[in-house]
Amino acid sequence: MNLQFTRTLANGVEMPLVGLGVYKMTEREEAIFAITKAIEVGYRAIDTASLYDNEVEVGEAIRHSGVAREDIFVTTKVWNSDQGYDNTLRAFETSLKKLNMDYIDLYLTHWPVVEKFEDTYRAIERLYDEKLIRVTGVSNHHEHHLQSILSKANTAPMVNQVELHPYLSQESLRAFCTEHNIAVTAWSPLGRGNVLADPTLSAIGHVHGKSPAQIALRWHLQNDIIIIPKSVTPKRIEENITIFDFELSGLEMQQINELNRNERIGANPDNFHFDF
Repeated sequence: MNLQFTRTLANGVEMPLVGLGVYKMTEREEAIFAITKAIEVGYRAIDTASLYDNEVEVGEAIRHSGVAREDIFVTTKVWNSDQGYDNTLRAFETSLKKLNMDYIDLYLTHWPVVEKFEDTYRAIERLYDEKLIRVTGVSNHHEHHLQSILSKANTAPMVNQVELHPYLSQESLRAFCTEHNIAVTAWSPLGRGNVLADPTLSAIGHVHGKSPAQIALRWHLQNDIIIIPKSVTPKRIEENITIFDFELSGLEMQQINELNRNERIGANPDNFHFDF
């Protein structure tokens, strides 16, 4: 396993196991620098969203990276206020123009807005049929949201991006996604830093000569979870991908599994305020 390893999605498209998340990278030069650095050291996936207000910078950094567009997997998302069938199609066009690309690899519903998320996904299916996106997906969807979509969809979601880290292991949702061949991506795989002081991760890290962050990220990969850690710091951008030169034992994996507290650092999709 190495940085070039991918997850084969339901339609055969290969999605990198590790990508750079760019949430809150709103300062132009900082965003371009971080994305450029990530691509230089080997990242081949960038995860943005219309809400992040940095799609222009993502597109610019990729164009000037020296790496072919088809070799970089780009994800973006439709925000809550733009959901619904027609609005989603318009929002996609806006994102495509900001990114200055001919297509987007993965387009996600950002949150399951009540009475809109099913129509939003229908629009994503249309974009897929028209070959404007390579992969269909959703974000922050519980099992019941996925069931509603699956009962009507012609093309099932291929990816579900959710909050997931050692303190919120989402085992039931992961099992459901596995059953339906939906790849799981973890946003905030380090729990926005909350897990980094955990003594179990520190102890395991000491054994392997790795940081708690590297141990947590490796745990995700060995659980078949795609990760998109966010950082603007060059050292951490590199550290977050130096996770392919060791392997956690079965016992160590179990010890980390047992850290689950069902503890969220973000909103529960069933109790999310969609009015911003």
